Amino acid sequence: MSALSSLAPLGDAASTVAAHVDAARLLRSIETLASFGARSDGGVDRPALSERDLDARRYLIDRATELGCTVTTDACANLFIRRPGSENLAPVMTGSHADTQPSGGRLDGCYGVLAGIECIAALNDAGVRTRRPLDVVVWTNEEGTRFQPGAMGSSAFVQPALMERYRTVSDANGVTLAEALDAHANAFPSLTARAEQTPGHAFIELHIEQGPQLELADLPLGIVSGIQGVRWYAVTCNGVAAHAGTTPMPARRDAMTLAIAVRAEIDAFAHTLGLADTRVTFGRWSVTPNSINTIASCVTFTVDFRHPDERVLAAFDQQIAQCAQRHGVALEALFSHAPVDFAPALLTRLSDAADALDAPTMKLTSGAFHDAMYLAQHCPTAMLFVPSRDGISHNPLEHTDDDYLVLGTRALAHCLTALCNDA
Repeated sequence: MSALSSLAPLGDAASTVAAHVDAARLLRSIETLASFGARSDGGVDRPALSERDLDARRYLIDRATELGCTVTTDACANLFIRRPGSENLAPVMTGSHADTQPSGGRLDGCYGVLAGIECIAALNDAGVRTRRPLDVVVWTNEEGTRFQPGAMGSSAFVQPALMERYRTVSDANGVTLAEALDAHANAFPSLTARAEQTPGHAFIELHIEQGPQLELADLPLGIVSGIQGVRWYAVTCNGVAAHAGTTPMPARRDAMTLAIAVRAEIDAFAHTLGLADTRVTFGRWSVTPNSINTIASCVTFTVDFRHPDERVLAAFDQQIAQCAQRHGVALEALFSHAPVDFAPALLTRLSDAADALDAPTMKLTSGAFHDAMYLAQHCPTAMLFVPSRDGISHNPLEHTDDDYLVLGTRALAHCLTALCNDA
């Protein structure tokens, strides 16, 4: 029987800690972290393991030390900020990432890390000692903008064998992840390796929604039931380059005309398969020779298809393969990930925490990837969302109202405190 299948009732300690979340302290920490890699337009550019990221990590480590926590690391430079428990039990984990998109905002990932640290501060202020340790984790390279793939830190934490391949990956300047990890080790020589071997008791990731559903519903909290599965493909359509002015239309073999037709067919059956839950995007296009007066000889475009139902994803795989065969185009599978379902017991715990704070919620599925996608393979996992204004993220305009940021942190503190006192 899972340890989470018989959770103890929420006690007064959880409400006490939630009440000790300090709004001004939380918001100040968000402003401070955003200063590392701040852009002139209000956004943040902080690539993973860059000098800006090392400065941000130094700030986080210093805050953790001031709160009486220990900080350890692992093979992918994930940071584990631990508030000890009174018993030698598996830790409760929370956190997110601190790297950003090149034109990112102040909250994506960072909010989950800083809210976790604020929960530790609230536990301290409330004088609450928990049975289990609480770990706030800063996962490395979630965004994947410097090193590909994204979510390196969380995926390698769950599957350590991935590090052999990850270490050889290079950024745009030819710096390997191995070299960046060495620079991190040199910057923080006092960090020791994480010794924990047993799986965590639970992982809760607090995040901005990065979409419009909560705002459209006028609700402050979203309880995330899971993460959509995804398929990425590249479709290559070949033709013959020829002069735009001299080649009659019936004599043309235009790769772009073929690509547009294939794209339309994929779009049509994708929506038929998935109905309202479908997300299909044709995001990257490469045209050869890409000249204004030359018929295209080759067009490659990508397909990003997402859906929460594995059966729909499998049907999409079959239909896109048949489509490619019918049109004589090349199809390359780039990436695949199954849908992730979060632990029902943790969803209940998050709902109970929201109820204790008189905060209305809705259940929703995440359309974006998060570190929680991998942690779900390690221990019971769930996510909590707060609204994003206009659904905007990966953008300097990314914004969540302060009241929602504070409420989300109080709900997180409530939930973590209860979990940390489980047997």
